Amino acid sequence: MVKGIESGETVKAKVVDIKKFGAFVKLDNGEEGFIHISKISKNYVKNISDFLQVGQEIEGRIIGTTKDGKYELSLKEGSVPEDTSKETNEEFEKKLSQFMRDSEKKISEYNKHLEKKRGVSKRR
Repeated sequence: MVKGIESGETVKAKVVDIKKFGAFVKLDNGEEGFIHISKISKNYVKNISDFLQVGQEIEGRIIGTTKDGKYELSLKEGSVPEDTSKETNEEFEKKLSQFMRDSEKKISEYNKHLEKKRGVSKRR
């Protein structure tokens, strides 16, 4: 990095503006930064305002610079406490398991429907 802050460093910043695609921040050293919506949380972010508010002080990791020279930050590293992450994984596993059961049932029903439509019977 040319500006003196290295990629990978953790910095403190203050949220100064929020857009649909990310949040603009001002680093403690006065430099400008940007956090893309995909770098705010390990979980899906639909609305940035659910995670960040203007004036909020945050801590993020420098991951690069934007095209216009702002620091690009990520809040993902260390932003989700371990127990929350574990709960999220368990919830995901339950949903995936249910999805797989439902899918198998729907595929079976669909195949039966096709067999009836084609006039295929299982007589043997």
